[in-house]
Amino acid sequence: MTELNDGKPRKIKSARPYSFTLEEDTTAFGTYMKGGIVTQVKQPKMLNFKPLREALKEPGDFLLSDFAKFDRPLLLHIAFQALDKFISDFGRFPVAGSEEDAQKLASIAANINECLGEGKVEDINPKLLRLFAFGAKAVLNPMAAMFGGIVGQEVVKACSGKFHPLFQFFYFDSVESLPAEPLDPSDFKPLNSRYDAQISVFGSKLQKKLEDAKVFMVGSGALGCEFLKNLALMGVSCGSQGKLTITDDDVIEKSNLSRQFLFRDWNIGQAKSTVAASAAASINPRLKIEALQNRVGPETEGVFNDTFWEKLTVVINALDNVNARLYVDQRCLYFQKPLLESGTLGAKCNTQMVIPHLTENYGASRDPPEKQAPMCTVHSFPHNIDHCLTWARSEFEGLLEKTPAEVNAYLSNPVEYASSMKNAGDAQAKDNLERVLECLDREKCETFQDCITWARLRFEDYFVNRVKQLIFTFPEEAATSTGAPFWSAPKRFPHPLQFSAADTSHLNFIIAASILRAETFGISVPDWVKNPKMLSEAVDKVIVPDFQPREGVKIETDEKAASLSTASVDDAAVINELLLKLELCRNNLPSGFRMKPISFEKDDDTNYHMDLIAGLANMRARNYSIPEVDKLKAKFIAGRIIPAIATSTAMATGLVCLELYKVLDGAHKVEDYRNTFANLALPLFSIAEPVPPKVMKHRDMSWTVWDRWILKDNPTLRELIQWLKDKGLNAYSISYGSCLLFNSMFPRHKERLDKKVVDVAREIAKAELPPYRSHLDVVVACEDDDDNDIDIPQVSIYYG
Repeated sequence: MTELNDGKPRKIKSARPYSFTLEEDTTAFGTYMKGGIVTQVKQPKMLNFKPLREALKEPGDFLLSDFAKFDRPLLLHIAFQALDKFISDFGRFPVAGSEEDAQKLASIAANINECLGEGKVEDINPKLLRLFAFGAKAVLNPMAAMFGGIVGQEVVKACSGKFHPLFQFFYFDSVESLPAEPLDPSDFKPLNSRYDAQISVFGSKLQKKLEDAKVFMVGSGALGCEFLKNLALMGVSCGSQGKLTITDDDVIEKSNLSRQFLFRDWNIGQAKSTVAASAAASINPRLKIEALQNRVGPETEGVFNDTFWEKLTVVINALDNVNARLYVDQRCLYFQKPLLESGTLGAKCNTQMVIPHLTENYGASRDPPEKQAPMCTVHSFPHNIDHCLTWARSEFEGLLEKTPAEVNAYLSNPVEYASSMKNAGDAQAKDNLERVLECLDREKCETFQDCITWARLRFEDYFVNRVKQLIFTFPEEAATSTGAPFWSAPKRFPHPLQFSAADTSHLNFIIAASILRAETFGISVPDWVKNPKMLSEAVDKVIVPDFQPREGVKIETDEKAASLSTASVDDAAVINELLLKLELCRNNLPSGFRMKPISFEKDDDTNYHMDLIAGLANMRARNYSIPEVDKLKAKFIAGRIIPAIATSTAMATGLVCLELYKVLDGAHKVEDYRNTFANLALPLFSIAEPVPPKVMKHRDMSWTVWDRWILKDNPTLRELIQWLKDKGLNAYSISYGSCLLFNSMFPRHKERLDKKVVDVAREIAKAELPPYRSHLDVVVACEDDDDNDIDIPQVSIYYG
């Protein structure tokens, strides 16, 4: 529709994934044909803020966070003005625990409220104002972290004009974090310690619990650094009984430094947990911290054994993947330990409290899995730069890591490798052998000129020949089996590129590809490669064979296909032929020849890895008329960098630490806890009570996912069945892992009834029970007296 090509932004409505309706009259426009490409244009928005003097009197709408406290913001608006008046009148803050000062502040607030006329608050809430007065002087680390994150993001918005600023007042309180039981005024007295501000709000008894807590923190990246700083400043695990164990199997990379603030340039390559622990100890020398480099999973249950878990007070997750979170969640569920969960993604953050017997566990609800682009889209029909970069990363790994590794596998044991390829006998095995053969043909890669030839022919293959074949197989006017145009949205019709030594993008691709190819073969790189004139001359020497598209070439279009290679009846014969050629090539190789596989490293700007990936992706984008990206954006996507910023990370950890007060106090109800989802870009704050666990009932008993039934004194199968019978449960099947220990349907199983459960597990299930464990867990299937299945908790049999 050519009338739309004037470059003016237009409003749309009824937007769908690949179509929309214009919000204007198009009856006089020409007919829309196909293949239109649109770009979203975000229009600027003007906001007018009231001066502070006016806004204090007429605050307007408040940005709400907790809908259980919808009347709280206006009361806090008055309370802060009362606090300013109190400080102006008395030259000091109210004293923590002073009922007299609290009464003075409440009186000032009441006067301010009366002056508001129709906008005044009906209930001035003296109880809340009393708590406000008690804590007015204290600077609490979690609150500072939480508000620091919000204010930091607002500063970025003011400087950049990106994202919507907070408009205009936001008030937040966490009075639920205060101890559940009333405190004596003497509890608030300062102890002349660095924690006096915290003691003035929470009391010395809770401070002692903080200091003696045994905390396990999993991860020491962006969230982990913030948590460590908060815990050190709060005095957590800083007492004689306390201990903070932190584990992370990762090392520090350059890209971590922008948001993992406990690390410095000279720490690159060192273990994250060790450096973070050392930095936290410098914040508070009393911190009792142990740093480990173990991944938390089934393979490290010897390190994080039953004794370790049973001693813990609380677990804090600072992880970046769901599988690890689910594993830690299951361990906390099993040992009935509180788990404080949080995560960030750019300006978004969320927190979830997992409290034994009060809330559901983390794994009780799952986000839907992220949609992956179909393989055929990535390889033949990309329509955005992400597809191009995914393809580029895949090609990088195939050419420079997997193929050299295959070559080395073949050279290490030719007989075994040949056997595995023959047994596979499929299209993938044939492809592997072709790539290995191409590398071992010495005539093709002995000098750096050979590497340039390889890079130039790769360009021709990727961006010319493959595209010519694609548009030969599916011409621009091709139709699907239903008669619809084949090249309809989201598919883009491609065009082959014409190589030009005058195009710097083309030459940069050749430089990166040839240098990395040379690295895999151990060929030295000459200095002239960076001289455009000499490089152009070297490229001009390459003879590029003519290409003619062929009939009958199969190009995968099925979005559900898992592989692009199609098996053929001739594969076995071709594999045998390739193996014979490989044997001949191997005989011509110098003794001890091996290739050097290259692992992708995004953070080294001198290694040409990102240069090659950006070059591959941008040339492909050019084929399909997709906007190209710079190397930094390419690194972000191809490096699979999860966007993390210090502001949302600080906010998430501050919110979690406010919940930590509740966990360590130990007397709070489920309605006192809070889960949060926030988006600092919008800004949006959504705070809600956690969901309680599902309760199962039988007779006068009830249980949840948190419960585990325990039998001690090493019982027999008969004793276990009788123990359940006494509860009105008829056990008909007992299993350990995937092995059946007992089932009432099998007569021979009755011979096992008088054997110890642990002995049956060792004999029948071949259970290898480690020395650090004194119990095993069995799953028992039960019915009630009416033959209804009853889902009971896991049963732990203690034999030690």
